Amino acid sequence: MATTQFGKETSNRGEFVRQTNRFTDRITADGSSGWRAEPGRYRLVVSLACPWAHRSIIVRRLLGLTDAISLAVVDPIRDEKGWRFTLDEGGRDPVLGIEYLSEAYLRTDQDFSGRYTVPSIVDVESGKVVTNDYPRITLDLSTEWREFHAPGAPDLYPEHLRAEIDAVSEPIFRNVNNGVYRCGFAGSQEAYEEAYDALFAELDRLSERLAHQRYLVGDTITEADIRLFTTLVRFDAVYHGHFKCNRNKLTELPVLWAYARDLFQTPGFGETVDFDHIKRHYYATHDAINPTLIVPKGPDLSGWHEPHGRA
Repeated sequence: MATTQFGKETSNRGEFVRQTNRFTDRITADGSSGWRAEPGRYRLVVSLACPWAHRSIIVRRLLGLTDAISLAVVDPIRDEKGWRFTLDEGGRDPVLGIEYLSEAYLRTDQDFSGRYTVPSIVDVESGKVVTNDYPRITLDLSTEWREFHAPGAPDLYPEHLRAEIDAVSEPIFRNVNNGVYRCGFAGSQEAYEEAYDALFAELDRLSERLAHQRYLVGDTITEADIRLFTTLVRFDAVYHGHFKCNRNKLTELPVLWAYARDLFQTPGFGETVDFDHIKRHYYATHDAINPTLIVPKGPDLSGWHEPHGRA
C-alpha cells in the first residue's frame, strides 16, 4: 500500500483503496448487541456533501425516524483535523458539545489514527461512536428500529427481496458508488482507465435494467435505489468533471436521468440534497485535484424538476 498526493491509500498499481470502517457495533431492537434502539439516545452525524452519509439521511426521513434519532450536520469544508461543527453556534455541536467529530472518535479509541468518517452514530450519554459502518447503518434503521417507524413507512429492505437487493447493490457499490472515487483518486493511468471502464459498463447495465422497470428491485423503492441515487445526484455536479468520469453526463443517459429525477421528486429525496454543500466540499477540499479551490457555478439544476415520465 502507498499514500497518494490525495492522502488516500492506493495499491501498488495505483488503485484507490477505501478505508475499512473502524466502529462496527450494531444498534438492535432487543439490545443484545449492547446497544438498544431507543429514541433520543443516539445522534447521527452527517455531511450533506457525503454520498455515504446521504443514504442515512434519506432512510431516516423515509422511515419517519427524525424525532427518534437527532441529526448533526458538519461543515462541508473538512480541514486537517477532520469534520467540523462550525455550522452550529459557537462552533460546537449543541448536543455532543464537541467541535470536531474526531473528539468522539478519540474518546472511543484513543489510538485511532485513520480518517474520521461520516456517517457516524454517537451515543449521546457517553459521547462515544457506536458505528461508522455506513452500509449496516441504513439496513439497521430499516430492520432494528421498526418499533419507531412512522405509520405507513415503506419497507426498504423487505425480507423476501433481501437476497436480490444485496446482489444488485454489490456491483453498484464496487463499480459506481466506489467506482467514481476509484477514478478520481487513481494513482496511475491504468488504474483510472480500469475504474472508468467498469463505472460506465455498470451504468449501461443499470440503464438496461431500468428501461424495463421503475425501480431496481420489486415495484417500490428499496435500499438499492437509495444507494444508487446518492451517486447519481452528484454525478454531473462533481464526478463528471472533478473525478474525470466524463464519458457521459447523467443528463445524457436518458433512462438513468429519468430514474434519478423520479427519485429526486419523491418526498424524502430531493429535499435532502444540498448542491452547495456537495460542490464546496469536493472542489474546495481535494486541493491536489483542484489546486485553485475554485467552485464551478454549474451545472444548471433546473432539470431535476422536469417531468420524469416513469410513474
